[in-house]
Amino acid sequence: MWKRLADRKGEAVDVNAKQAGDVAAAQAGHATLQIAAGHPSLSGHFPGRPIVPGVVLLDEVLHRLEAASSDPAPAAGRWHIRSVKFHRAVSPEQPLTLAYTRDGSGADGGRADGSGADGSGAIRFELRSADSTLVADGHLERKLEQRVAAAAHAAPSALPPAASDWRHRRERGSRLLLMAMAFVSLRLGRRVSRAVLYLIAGYYFLFAPSARRPMHDYLRRALGRAPRARDRFRLIMSFATSIHDRLYLLAGRYELFEVTVAGEDLIRAALARPGGAFLMGAHLGNFEVIRAVGQLRAGVSVTMAMYADNAHKANAMFAAVAAANPPEFIEVGHLDSMLRIQERLSQGALIGMLCDRRFGAEPSMPVTFLGATARLPINPMRVAAMLRARVMFICGLYRGGNRYHVVFEPVADFSSTTAAERHGAVETAVLRYGALLEGCCRSDPYNWYNFFDFWDP
Repeated sequence: MWKRLADRKGEAVDVNAKQAGDVAAAQAGHATLQIAAGHPSLSGHFPGRPIVPGVVLLDEVLHRLEAASSDPAPAAGRWHIRSVKFHRAVSPEQPLTLAYTRDGSGADGGRADGSGADGSGAIRFELRSADSTLVADGHLERKLEQRVAAAAHAAPSALPPAASDWRHRRERGSRLLLMAMAFVSLRLGRRVSRAVLYLIAGYYFLFAPSARRPMHDYLRRALGRAPRARDRFRLIMSFATSIHDRLYLLAGRYELFEVTVAGEDLIRAALARPGGAFLMGAHLGNFEVIRAVGQLRAGVSVTMAMYADNAHKANAMFAAVAAANPPEFIEVGHLDSMLRIQERLSQGALIGMLCDRRFGAEPSMPVTFLGATARLPINPMRVAAMLRARVMFICGLYRGGNRYHVVFEPVADFSSTTAAERHGAVETAVLRYGALLEGCCRSDPYNWYNFFDFWDP
């Protein structure tokens, strides 16, 4: 985040004497802040008439909350922005007052960091100008891992998070074993090293009971019949193959694969127009083969916007393999994520996102998916609509051996969508995305890698 300048105004938190004595335990508070005219973000936002970017204001809000907390961890690492709305533009040096209230910290065991006894605290805040005009307001909630840790500390017998919240699931496998597998695979070649995949798939087939029921439920819906044990093993083997093949794709060994493409003209058309586009996929097939197609046939790279915290071991292995040509990605959930996505779109980039999984309690929309109601996240389409971007559905389906089939399908074009039309256009786009995703699951059922209860409300 932006480096703070030494000449920043309003650095001290403005609280009364009682609050200063025990500010960390306060249930409400206020502070003053100003953004100095020399802040580095203002030189390009906008030349001649600078306006403070919203992300800088949010950074200042988190900084003030950090100063008013007994938790030594940075506020940006503890809080997730559930909602925020900017009502007025803010100029450099303009004095602002921050008022905030903490939820979930009452007589039932409130904590100094703003969470309740179960760690589920939230903060609502307002920013007002000197004449009390509302400038911005928002709602912060503690990040999932922070809530889980707090709940475990306060009540060891507390129930675990819902099964559908996939982010808290522990990453399986050993980092050393993964690195060794990568070394062996690249040295011995794909055909020889694939023999090891059968052992790995067999292990998970036997010793991953938590994924057994969700896999059975998905296969029953996708196949239209009761799945057999070999169906479940085939699904696990397909998943293992997609990870294994990603090693070779990242290493630039494209000649090992036969790839067919449907809808390649859509990518060429997107590249011919300014403003870039979103490529919205799912945990379906192998996304890396799509990036390879972009590099080989269109001469462009795909920037991934992704959540990476639940796959540190695998990501470390892939980063080591692709050291000469590392994939570009933007980690979502940070204050500057939207700015980075907007910047890359303005440069004509293609932004890849996997949009089938919900982030905890984020807004979602019910859709009919494989014969039952599932909830798909809305925020990816909202972001695309706000940025007036085009959206395409993409997937790289594994079809056995060394064969992949890449699919591009149009979803939405928000470039001319008005604010009044945005809500309906977003819902239509989510429905279209869900229908395309369902079609791929039925045509290539062993490419689905969501090993949790996808229909869990």
